[in-house]
Amino acid sequence: MNIYYHLPGLFEFYDLYKAFLPLFREHREYFYDWCEIGSIYGAPSDCIWGGGRVGFGDAEPRKVAELMREYGISARLTFSNSLIREEHLADTRCNKLCKLFESNGASEMRAVQNGIIVHSDLLLNYIKSKYPSFYFVSSTTKVITNFEQFKAELDREEFRYVVPDFRLNKQFDKLNTLTNEQKQKVEFLCNECCWFGCYDRKKCYENVSQKSLGESSEDHICVSPTAQRGYRFSDAMKNPGFIGIEDIQNIYAPAGFCHFKIEGRSLGSALILEFLLYYMTKPEHQLKVREEIYLDSTLDLF
Repeated sequence: MNIYYHLPGLFEFYDLYKAFLPLFREHREYFYDWCEIGSIYGAPSDCIWGGGRVGFGDAEPRKVAELMREYGISARLTFSNSLIREEHLADTRCNKLCKLFESNGASEMRAVQNGIIVHSDLLLNYIKSKYPSFYFVSSTTKVITNFEQFKAELDREEFRYVVPDFRLNKQFDKLNTLTNEQKQKVEFLCNECCWFGCYDRKKCYENVSQKSLGESSEDHICVSPTAQRGYRFSDAMKNPGFIGIEDIQNIYAPAGFCHFKIEGRSLGSALILEFLLYYMTKPEHQLKVREEIYLDSTLDLF
């Protein structure tokens, strides 16, 4: 079974992917033969439909679209703002992005379809009616921690994939009761560093949504006991919800799950590279890939 990774930073890490994707194509022997890139997701800065993380992507959208088309990778626009109102639907910048990436997606000549990660049903219905060529992903910003609610979300025909809250990742007794059709729609968030006991996750996402809309709001205060440490991959690996490469190979894939999301849009390129090395690159070739990327003079990895 092939494993599909959904990678962060469509706009945020354009330069990194511009260097990495040729390596992935031209030196496939460096990488596990069982994994593929299912999509790259993100949103540019000043995108009011954006959510999840405050966007800082500054890559030119047309160049991003061209890179994804060149390598046959699905581009996902992260439009997971949970506070969308009717007046926000006419936003010029977001509608232009939809027009660009819809026309850049699947057609009679191209097999790759682009997608939208969405929280708001209002926005979902608007994009479905106006830009019908996209597929849709139910955002993890919904913070679905109840398994029956998760199953109901999986059964919604509008969504090709559903990203549950990371605290459902290890509920194997319940996950194994899903039908094969439902399993094909599950997209696990692998490397979340958020405190497993967090009771304020939804408010955190709502705060980001407010900022994306340009509404004044105080900064959200993270309730994690280790918030001051920021994101560290070594800490994420200790999270009870962490999904490592051995888990994917030995537990999830044999059970019929094949879609895995890597978070990191708000992090630096150097850390994203570490995710690409850990999840996709054979250990004996990790140094080669790291050197190729680090020696690319066009990249600012920190």
